[in-house]
Amino acid sequence: MKKAEITRSTILNKAFDLIYTNGYRATSIDEILATTKVTKGAFYYHFKNKDEMGIAMVEEILKPRLSSKFVALLGREDSPQNAIYALMQHLLLKDDTLTVACGCPASNLVQEMTPWDTSFSKALNELVNQWIRSLTDFLENGQKNGSVHNTINPASAALFILSGYWGARNLGKLENSKRPYHAYLDQLTTYLNTLT
Repeated sequence: MKKAEITRSTILNKAFDLIYTNGYRATSIDEILATTKVTKGAFYYHFKNKDEMGIAMVEEILKPRLSSKFVALLGREDSPQNAIYALMQHLLLKDDTLTVACGCPASNLVQEMTPWDTSFSKALNELVNQWIRSLTDFLENGQKNGSVHNTINPASAALFILSGYWGARNLGKLENSKRPYHAYLDQLTTYLNTLT
């Protein structure tokens, strides 16, 4: 990796960490520079402004990190029900990069940025649609092999499951507690059993 690529990657990764912890609007370019030890000139060599960096962060850091977790974790179980439960349990209780106090990085950006910036809306919508497609495809495959009932609408079920996950994350963040996670997982089990 060339020095310029390393610098860009460092900026995006450190910005992601700061923004996940503090929020997008509360994180300044100066804070990012102080954390990365990168000069302003180097920052502006890679990005016209903070918003361009933010979109790049979604595209190059958030999408690959979270999407790879979705795909990798869904592929570990035989039945869609077990795989989806294992995925949500991992994201809520086992993933050490996601914290209760900070919530879901994608959800945070959706809430903070989509009312103000159509570029963020587009990038985040692509990310969310990718997750929904992954869950939908998985449920459709379950219908093909007979483990998911053919009356189930896979796209609607995927949207419902992901909405519940985001809701649990946001309530957990609000309470600074895993209680909503456990309540969601408990009810998710009941819901997933209805898909057979």
